[in-house]
Amino acid sequence: MNMTVKQKIVYALLCIITLGLSGCSIGETVQPWDKAILARPEMTFEGDPLDTKYVEHIYSSKEAASGGAGVGGGGCGCN
Repeated sequence: MNMTVKQKIVYALLCIITLGLSGCSIGETVQPWDKAILARPEMTFEGDPLDTKYVEHIYSSKEAASGGAGVGGGGCGCN
């Protein structure tokens, strides 16, 4: 079988992609006793609620508008 250089490169890339994606499919399922660990408050995106409120307060103060994190406009009157 006589393969050109371009065909060899395409074949090698397909093999690498296939092997890479097959490695992503190997995984364990989360056991019921592990779900309690994942449900801790430290595992949330926001983390500490007090720290989140503090960061939102600083952000809204810098934007010079109340509720600057959730509403359109920056307090200057332009929407």
